[in-house]
Amino acid sequence: MIVQVTRRLRKKRIVILGGGFGGVYAAIHLEKLLARQSAVEISLVSRDNFFLFTPMLHEIAASDLEITNIVNPLRKLLHEVEVLVGNVNEIDLPNKRVLISRGYRNHSQQLDYDHLVIALGSITNFYDLPGLAEVAVAMKSLRDAIQLRGQILRYLEEANSEADPAERRSLLTFVVAGGGFAGVETVAALNDFVREALRFYPNLCEDMLRVMLVHSGPAILPELGENLGRYTEKVLARRGVEIRLKTRVKSVTESKVYLADGVSIPSRTLVWTAGTVPSPIISSLPCAKERGRLLVNQFLRVPDWPNVWAVGDCAFVPDTRNPGKSHPPTAQHAIREGKVVAQNIAAVLLGRPLKLFSFKTIGLLASIGRRMGVARVFGFNFSGFFAWWMWRTIYLSKLPGLDKKVRVAFDWTLDLLFPKDVCAVHDFDQRRDLDRPDHARNTSRNNGDYELSARRPMHSNMGNDQPGSKHAYASNDRRYP
Repeated sequence: MIVQVTRRLRKKRIVILGGGFGGVYAAIHLEKLLARQSAVEISLVSRDNFFLFTPMLHEIAASDLEITNIVNPLRKLLHEVEVLVGNVNEIDLPNKRVLISRGYRNHSQQLDYDHLVIALGSITNFYDLPGLAEVAVAMKSLRDAIQLRGQILRYLEEANSEADPAERRSLLTFVVAGGGFAGVETVAALNDFVREALRFYPNLCEDMLRVMLVHSGPAILPELGENLGRYTEKVLARRGVEIRLKTRVKSVTESKVYLADGVSIPSRTLVWTAGTVPSPIISSLPCAKERGRLLVNQFLRVPDWPNVWAVGDCAFVPDTRNPGKSHPPTAQHAIREGKVVAQNIAAVLLGRPLKLFSFKTIGLLASIGRRMGVARVFGFNFSGFFAWWMWRTIYLSKLPGLDKKVRVAFDWTLDLLFPKDVCAVHDFDQRRDLDRPDHARNTSRNNGDYELSARRPMHSNMGNDQPGSKHAYASNDRRYP
C-alpha cells in the first residue's frame, strides 16, 4: 500500500518594522507586487495604528489643521497586510525572529520571518543636556504637537490673569531650539498662532510676547543655502521672532533656558528640534553601522544578512553618485527606498535581478509663516508667496487619501476666513494631573507613561555628534517632493 503524504508548504513571511514613510510605503508596494502570490504573507509592526504625515505636524501645533486630518489608519491604507500594533522589544537575526509586545497589558508575541525590513526610524536626541528630556517639548510625534498646542494655550490663560510682570513674561516667552526645517517651520507657525490668539486675551499685548529661535550655525536653513537662509531670517525678524545664531541650549529648568554663551532666558516653553538618533534597538543588532545607522548596500540589503533590509532614518544608504556619503534621512528618500526594497524582496522571491537604489533630491521646501515660504526645486530658488503656494500644493498632493486631501484643503480655506481656534480641548494630561490628590508641580509636564520612557535622554553612538555638529540632523525634517 502506498501512502500519499501531502505536505502543506509554509508561506513566506515578510515582516516590516516601523509605521513611518519607509515602512508604510514598503508595505504598500509589496502588497501590489505580491497580491497574487498566495504563498506570501506580509506583516507590519507599528507603535500606532495610523500613519502620520509629519511634514504638516507644525500645523497641528498652530491650530491650522484638525488632528485627524494628517493621519491615515494603517488598516485603511493596507488591505492585504497584517497590521500589528505594538512595540518591538528584540530583533533576533540569527534565529530569524522578532519579539514584540502588544496591547495595554504588553502581551508578548514572537514573529518568525523569511524577510525582514527594518524601518524603525529615529527618536529625539536630547544629548543628555540637564533638564532637557524632562522639560522640553519635542516635535516628533502627534502627541508632541498636541502637547505644544495645549501648553501654549494654557500659558496664555495663566498670563492673562497673572499680576506679576516677571512671571507673565516667562509665560509668554517661547524658545525653539534648532534652525533646520523643523525648527523654522515650528517657530514660524507658533509665532503666528500666539500673535493671532492675543486678540482673545484683553490683558495681553504683543509687547509682552517674546518668540525666539536658537541655532548653533551661522545661518538658519543651511540645506537651502545662505541666500534663502538670510531671507528667512529677515521675514521672521520682521514678524517679531528673535533669532540667536552661533549658540545653543546648554540646560533648561521649568522657568529658564540657559544658552552656551551665558545668556539665560526666562521661559516656560522650550521646543527642541535640534537632533535625532536612530531607534535604540538598532545599537543592539550585530550588524555594521555608520554614524549609528544600519549600513546597507546599494540594494538596501544589510551585509552578511541576506534576508534583512533597512530603509528610512535608521539606515545609512550609500549615495552611489557621491562615494562615502549617504542619502539624507528625509521623507522623499524614505518613500523611494520603501518602493525599491519592496521591488527587491519581490525579485528575490520570484528569482529576478535586484534593483539599485539611486535617487537625487528633487527639492526642499519650508513654510515660514503666513503665506510665505522658501524653496529650492531642481536647483532653482523660490521665496515669498509662490514658494508658500508650492509648499501647500506639493504637500497636499503627497498626503495619502483623497478624503484627507479634501479635509486639509477645507481646513486651509476656513483658515483664510476665520480666526484660529483657541480652545484647549486637548490639554487632558494636565487636567488629569491637577485632579489627582497627590499632584505635584514637577509632574505637570508628564506626557503619558509611554512617552516618559521614550523621552529619556538618548546618547548618540556617533562619537562626535553634538548639537550643531555635521552628523546631527533635525528631528522632523521630512522634505518633499
